[in-house]
Amino acid sequence: MERRKFLGFGLAAIAAMPAIVSAKDERKEKPDAWTAKTEKDAIEKLYGTITPVEKGVKVKAPKVASNGGQIPVTVKSDIEAKSVAVFQNVNPEKLVAVFDVPEGQPVDFSFKIKMKKSGTITAIVEGKDGKYYKGAQTLEVALGGCEG
Repeated sequence: MERRKFLGFGLAAIAAMPAIVSAKDERKEKPDAWTAKTEKDAIEKLYGTITPVEKGVKVKAPKVASNGGQIPVTVKSDIEAKSVAVFQNVNPEKLVAVFDVPEGQPVDFSFKIKMKKSGTITAIVEGKDGKYYKGAQTLEVALGGCEG
């Protein structure tokens, strides 16, 4: 009997998940940010004219990426955030991803990106305090770039 209750609660939790997890489509809401040709323009199209504080955001990626088609990136911060945006300065489109941060959740995202050549990955954290914070890491992409 206990097993049935457990399975029932599990199914109820799964059914409720879509109501809890929601995301807005930044590509539809701010399409110019995704097609911007410079990192500065992409940031401006996404957030307006801002001056991010260079502290509190850690961007981690390999110093040398052997495969530019699959560069592992981690963005972490202890700042209470509303959103996190990730940019790179070498590919034609500079904006890589935008994450909405649910209330009370930490900023701890891991993902893979593609870079054609050596450059810098930048993360901008939009704090709940109305301020913007920035972290960046420069890396080299080994010969072969995305073909790795």
